[in-house]
Amino acid sequence: MKPEAVLFDIDNTLYSYDAAHAVAFARLLDYGTRRLGLEQQAFRQLHSQAMAQVNAVLGRPCAAMHNRLLRYQRMLELAGLPLCHALEMESLYWDTLIEAAQPSPGTLACLRALKGAGYTVGVGTDMTLDYQLKKLTRMDMLPYIDFVVTSEEVLAEKPEAKLFLRCAEKAGTSPERCLFIGDSLSKDVAGAKAVGMEALWFQPDPALAAQQPEIASIQDFHQLQQRLCP
Repeated sequence: MKPEAVLFDIDNTLYSYDAAHAVAFARLLDYGTRRLGLEQQAFRQLHSQAMAQVNAVLGRPCAAMHNRLLRYQRMLELAGLPLCHALEMESLYWDTLIEAAQPSPGTLACLRALKGAGYTVGVGTDMTLDYQLKKLTRMDMLPYIDFVVTSEEVLAEKPEAKLFLRCAEKAGTSPERCLFIGDSLSKDVAGAKAVGMEALWFQPDPALAAQQPEIASIQDFHQLQQRLCP
């Protein structure tokens, strides 16, 4: 059955979070060396320790787990360093990551084609709305997107049903008429299928996709455009 709504994960789907994060974290390491006087290994250890402590206090997966300001605040507390650095570190990280973000191959052409073909286009993401909108704006994707659902909005992270059901609700259709595309098998694909959505695994590496041939996948968004807008 042809879907009425096409829904996308953002990070490592619409763009490579891993590549952009590598650039941003390198800038953060440099800041730690120059401004905080920390060796890179010490900075990495503090970062991991702070992230683990923040997540332990939160107690369950939620949007606040992605809050870099909480993470950097705790790093500075652990190191006994001035908390005024936290805001600078957050701005440095996100500004660099957003600037480095590049759309996955074929994404913009696919989004334009989907809108032109009359599909409702939405996003379902584990993150806070502010930085996700900034990413979509930076990559010129926002004009083609009808709605966004974040884990911040529904107080639940994928693969919980609440996020996917909210996507269908905003799309004005049933879950069965939604197609969800994402890079995570456990969160995006399994979560979407659990509520009755069709799902596609975004897996750019054909060798990895070939290891699980029973899972419908695409390697790039040219393939999705050909499938939905022939």
